[in-house]
Amino acid sequence: MFKKFGSFVCALAMGATFLPAAAFADDPHDPTMRSAAARARDRAIIKRMNQEQLAYVRRRDAQRMQAFHAARNARDTRYADARADYGRKMAAWRHAVAACNAGQWEYCDR
Repeated sequence: MFKKFGSFVCALAMGATFLPAAAFADDPHDPTMRSAAARARDRAIIKRMNQEQLAYVRRRDAQRMQAFHAARNARDTRYADARADYGRKMAAWRHAVAACNAGQWEYCDR
């Protein structure tokens, strides 16, 4: 039982040594962030990264909206074409029914 526990503790200690330093990036006791200049530089870097991310998101959203509008316009065009085709077929069918009812028997088989 002790050997299994010892192996677990060893594995845990090894895992902790491989943790990246970035995991402690928000450490309030970080010695590199003690000066006002270092904190100002850090704020400027974070602000620039946030602005770059915002620009990326805006470009991505604009491209997605452009694709959405193109797809919607294509769908609307297909719908209008389908409605026009349906209207032509209904007009032909109504003409055939009227001709059949008028005694033109060649229209009755359609």
